[in-house]
This record gives sequence, C-alpha cells and structure tokens, in this order.
Amino acid sequence: MLGHVNDDLLSIGQFARLTRLSVKQLRHYASLGLLEPAWIDPASGYRYYRTTQPEVDLTDPEVLRDPFTAYGRAREAGPLARLLIPGLGPVWALTRHDGARAMLGDARFALTADSFMRPPVPDDCLPYMRTMSEMSGPEHARLRKLAAPAFTPRRAAEFRPRIEAVVGALLDDLPAHADGGRVDLLRHFARPLPMDVICALVGIPEHDRPHWREWGAIIAAGAGGDFARAIPGIIAGAKAAVAAARTDPGAYGGVLADLVRAQAEDGDRLTDTEIVTMVWHLVLAGQTPANLIANAVAALLSHPGQLAAVRDDPALMPTAVEELIRWCGPTLLAIPRHARRDVDLYGTTVPEGAKVTALIAAANRDPRVFADPDRLDVTRAPGAGHLGFAHGPHFCLGASLARVQTQAAIAALLRRFPGLALAAPAGELRAPDPGTWRLTALPVTL
Repeated sequence: MLGHVNDDLLSIGQFARLTRLSVKQLRHYASLGLLEPAWIDPASGYRYYRTTQPEVDLTDPEVLRDPFTAYGRAREAGPLARLLIPGLGPVWALTRHDGARAMLGDARFALTADSFMRPPVPDDCLPYMRTMSEMSGPEHARLRKLAAPAFTPRRAAEFRPRIEAVVGALLDDLPAHADGGRVDLLRHFARPLPMDVICALVGIPEHDRPHWREWGAIIAAGAGGDFARAIPGIIAGAKAAVAAARTDPGAYGGVLADLVRAQAEDGDRLTDTEIVTMVWHLVLAGQTPANLIANAVAALLSHPGQLAAVRDDPALMPTAVEELIRWCGPTLLAIPRHARRDVDLYGTTVPEGAKVTALIAAANRDPRVFADPDRLDVTRAPGAGHLGFAHGPHFCLGASLARVQTQAAIAALLRRFPGLALAAPAGELRAPDPGTWRLTALPVTL
C-alpha cells in the first residue's frame, strides 16, 4: 500500500498491525523520527502518528502485480520512501534517478553481510559464504581488481564469437524441446546460455558444467530453499575447479587460471578460501542475463512496432538492449545498504545502521531524466543512463558480458525464427517478486 503524509492518522497499535512489527519496535522508530506525532487525543492521552514519507508495502498484491506503477507513485510522491517488509522493519528507499545514483556511490552507505538473506549452510561452508559483494573499501577493491580484467568491454567483445557459438548450439536444439508446437524459451535458452558462457570465461572444466547448469537454474528461479540445499555441492564444485586449475593451469584458461597464477606469484594477494569463494560467486552471479534475456524477448514480442524496428535494423541492437535494461531489466530494488552513521536525506535523518535501498524500477522511469519514460523505445538515446547494473563501487562486474550476451542472444533468435511469437501472455507468467522482475516460464511458438 502507498501512504502519504496527510493520510489517516494511526495509533501505535494500528501501525503495529499494518507493519506486523511490535509496539516496542514502533515506539523506537517514533523516537528516531520515522513516525511524526500528529495529534494527542485530549480525552485518552493517546498519541496518533502519521508517516513522514510515502510508503510501499511489498506484500501488497498490487505491488507484486505491477511494481513499476507502485514504485512510480512513490517516486512522484517524494524522493525518499519507506518500504514495509515483514520481519525486516522499514527500509528507506531512494525513488528518483539522481538520489538513487548518488546513494549507490556514497561511501556512507555500505553493503554488509546483513544486506543479504544468507541461507542456512553447514559449518564447513561458512568460510566460503562471504563474497566481495559484502565487502567495501580496500578489501573489496583488492578482490575486484583481481577479477576485473576478465570483464572489461574489450574482453567481452573478444569473447563474442564464443558466446555466439553457445547461442547457436542452443538454438539448434530448441525445436527438439517443442511440445505441441510450444517451447519454453526460459528453460531451454535464456537460463542455460549465461551458465555456459560464464563457465567458459571462468574456466570451469567441461565435465563439471552440467552440475553448474543445475545450480544456475536454481539461482535464476529464485529458489531460496533449493539454493540452501545446493550450497555444499556448489562449494565442492568450486574447490574441484580450483584444484584442476592448479594441476594444469593451461588446460582450462580463463579467470580461474589467472587467479591461480596470481596466488602463485604472491600468496598474500589471495587466500585459498578467497579463490574458492570468488569462483562460485562469479559463476552464479553470472546468471543475471537469464532473466534479462527472457524479459527482453517477452517485451519485444509484446510490442510489434519495436520488434519490427530491431528486425529491420540490426545495428540498433546495442541501443535496443540498453533500452530494454532500462524498461524491463530484472533488478527492481538495489541490494540494501546500511547507513554507517546518521545521514540527512532530503531533510530526514536516516539513523546509523538503517537499511537503505534504491528503487531501480522507479529511477529508470524517472520523467526528470527520461522523456516519456513508460514507453519502450528501442531508438532511445542513452542519455543519463539507466541504473540496471547499479552504480558506484559495486557496479555490476559482468555488465559488459551481460550486454554482449543479450545482444547476441536476441539477434540470433530473431534471425533464426522470424515467426517467433508468445504462446501465452507474459503477464500471466510473472513471479510475484517485488525485488526482481522475472518470468517463471516463457512459452513461445517458433
């Protein structure tokens, strides 16, 4: 639900029922200024409060059905909103492009272990669960610097022939997966593609890749319980890949060979635990294009004019992909940061330790930055740039690779199957997820 400053006044008890928080917690939030005292009943002495920013309840069915509209309303109500998330308490959210971009690059807001919903894992796996996504400052920069050379725009462009070969092989197999003239493009194309590509880039041995494909499907499907059960296998797979690279560094190449070489040259730069952690993290984080490709294909097939423009002018593809990331990219909310100290945001004091996120879906459709922002336009000039890959120190390391994969995937798919069409309305296949815009399936006719 979306509330405004002048909506109905609520008692602490009513707020407690609305937010599913305890009265004690809400009194604490009131003491921090998160609730504004508005009126004291002279008869009972009860204090009534009103919210000081627009609110979005992430359990509201309307938010789950159409987060772009819900988050857009919050953006137009103010530059700072609060998200109500059962069990987590209020989370501050920057709603507009300038504020979201600034926060994502602001060192006063840090990603920590508490930014992630870590699944329960066996004790022997715990040392490998702290990835560089949870780090900041010099520690984060040291690890990112070791992996970054493999993910530059130049390296991604050089890797395009390998990507196109994977795309071609998957498209060759696609008709064999058809059932009654329909095939699930998500299951048989969009999901396996990123895993095959990242395994080749990182240097995962060929005979181990079927396991990684299974794990990647779990991640792309957003299956938390299944992910927790898969963790021991994922860690074991990463250890096996590192061992293989040490035995024969030249056999597999890729990022893994570079990391093993860096450690051999200077053991202080990278520990055994850090290498194993980086391997599984890079591989599974590389699944981002799965939902992006599925969303992009569904969007084009739902907009015949835009589809025709891309078919008629293949040179539009890079621009079209940027627009598709802006308009229907999978990231709706940024991973929450934590305020390192009290921070003033638009006249509101966000207390130290408070969770702060960015409404990426709202920022990417901010009319202050993008003309006619709710319209998909594959000819749109990049302008200020979308935030689909975040911004700042934690800007998506694999952004260039994701762009090239998406370009290659859509271009080849449209060439190979000129009669491609949706076999079911995409809106009926959406996962009810307020943080990630994703499909549960993408049935098409070839």
